[in-house]
Amino acid sequence: MSSNTKTLSRVPFVFVTGTLLAFAAVTSAHANEEPVRSETVKFEDLNVGSPSGVQALYERIHRAARRVCSEPDALQQLAAKTCAQKAEARAIASVSLPQLTAYYQMKTGDHSQPLIANR
Repeated sequence: MSSNTKTLSRVPFVFVTGTLLAFAAVTSAHANEEPVRSETVKFEDLNVGSPSGVQALYERIHRAARRVCSEPDALQQLAAKTCAQKAEARAIASVSLPQLTAYYQMKTGDHSQPLIANR
């Protein structure tokens, strides 16, 4: 029995993930006319086919979203939290790895994203 599983290049995913984190920050930055903040999340060193690799990628995206959306003003902390949640969800969706989406759904309880497998 042969399997035709295609290995996808991770380079486009790195670009897309960073870009979407920047896009999520546009909303909060636009309101204050601040420059858009972004962060590229690299994961070429991770084996995203393993549970530990998926967990490590999720943690990197989660931390990057929090950094991109952080606000020093205590009054804007709720907006920063919402921004980070949206940035994280968009980045997870952009990577389009079923294992990562499933892990995200398990961690957050957010089942609004359909699980899409690419073969």
